[in-house]
Amino acid sequence: MVASVKENETNIISDGEFARFRDYFYRKTGIRFEDGNRYFVDKRLLSRMKETGHTLFQSYFTALRFQTSGEEIQELINVMTVNETYFFREEYQFECLVESALDEVVKDKNLGDVIKIWSIPSSTGEEPYSIALYLLEHWDKIDDYDVEIVSSDIDTNVLEKCKKGLYNTRSVKSLPKSILNRYFKEHSKECFEIDKDVRDAIEFTHVNLSDPETTKNYRDIDVIFCRNLLIYFDDASRRQAANVFFDALNPNGFIFLGHSESMSRISSLYTVKKFPKAIAYQKPSL
Repeated sequence: MVASVKENETNIISDGEFARFRDYFYRKTGIRFEDGNRYFVDKRLLSRMKETGHTLFQSYFTALRFQTSGEEIQELINVMTVNETYFFREEYQFECLVESALDEVVKDKNLGDVIKIWSIPSSTGEEPYSIALYLLEHWDKIDDYDVEIVSSDIDTNVLEKCKKGLYNTRSVKSLPKSILNRYFKEHSKECFEIDKDVRDAIEFTHVNLSDPETTKNYRDIDVIFCRNLLIYFDDASRRQAANVFFDALNPNGFIFLGHSESMSRISSLYTVKKFPKAIAYQKPSL
């Protein structure tokens, strides 16, 4: 993740300027860069400065902060965030979803009711599509309810990739051949396109967990997948995200985190639900 910078460029962004940018980016996104990320950040800042015609960091930073459209901060977000995933990653949680969690969810539902699942971050789409494929293949009540899947990300570029549904061989490496053959077609050499009906079943949206304007409409969610995102936040940003998810969830709804993440260390709002195959965190009933 560390990128090299030419020696004559290393002093273009001073330590003080880096600190100012780091604080600004944190306020905008909840993501804090540590000193070990310095070269990674500098490389991308220098690239954006060149792209926008600025030779001095101060002039670029001033333009960034006062740009009313917000286009440049979004471009920075897109280049600063890392997206790496693949289909059926940490599959045991999808097994838990169809074997345990959804049985708890439908106790409060009538046949034909809506079940809402929110996947954030979407990254390049492998996770929300994995949820859809797992439900289609393994949940025997899929036809009894109206399942809605929405997937969100702060990076607008990856959202466009999600909608196209094109994946290389690495992304599909963990898929059983039967699923690959049933739901994908070969788009080009070593590139597979997911079925249009599956693409159309998922709504992709832009969300910044640090911006209440982008999260306020997410309500009545039954299950949230937020895996390997909170590790990039500090304690304050994690608590803010936990509050966003708590407000979004229905009573008795569940959130799944990454294997190295624990809601118990972030917020006391949730109760731990130990299913046979995975741990989830539940919003208590009213």
